Amino acid sequence: MDGYEAPALPAPKDPVQVIDAAERFVTSTGATVRHGGTRAFYRPSDDIIQMPERERFLGTRTSTATESYYATLLHELTHWTGHDRRCDRQFGKRFGDDAYAVEELVAELGAAFLCADLGVTLTPRPDHAAYIDNWLKVLKADKKAIFTAASAAAKATDFLAGLQAADITEAAA
Repeated sequence: MDGYEAPALPAPKDPVQVIDAAERFVTSTGATVRHGGTRAFYRPSDDIIQMPERERFLGTRTSTATESYYATLLHELTHWTGHDRRCDRQFGKRFGDDAYAVEELVAELGAAFLCADLGVTLTPRPDHAAYIDNWLKVLKADKKAIFTAASAAAKATDFLAGLQAADITEAAA
């Protein structure tokens, strides 16, 4: 419609607070992170992480807006490590298949590990557990799936930590 402007987002009651350590960590990876839209995802074909604007993240009963934003960003960053030029994870491509479920477990476990390491949250978040539990139900037939996912998540977070060391080493030189 001509002349129609979408209303501005209301000011959140619990706005996302910038966590400097998390910002530096993500920036040091070299990942391309774009903000806009209403969905968060990693797009392998473009090798980009797409995030909604920070203002779209709201606090809930189980997490603050800050925790939600960074948990989502770190989840997508963990997906980013699966690219063939990085950790080269080949679990699955199709939403809903078992291989895709393993990749989702990897991303959520990686986000949980990174949230703890970066001080985003000091305690396990119920929404991480609920998300992981949802995918575990899909994988009940494979009792080793959680171990496969946890191992891959540890490799992903180690890879990301290695990018931090490289960045620090280059800055010192």
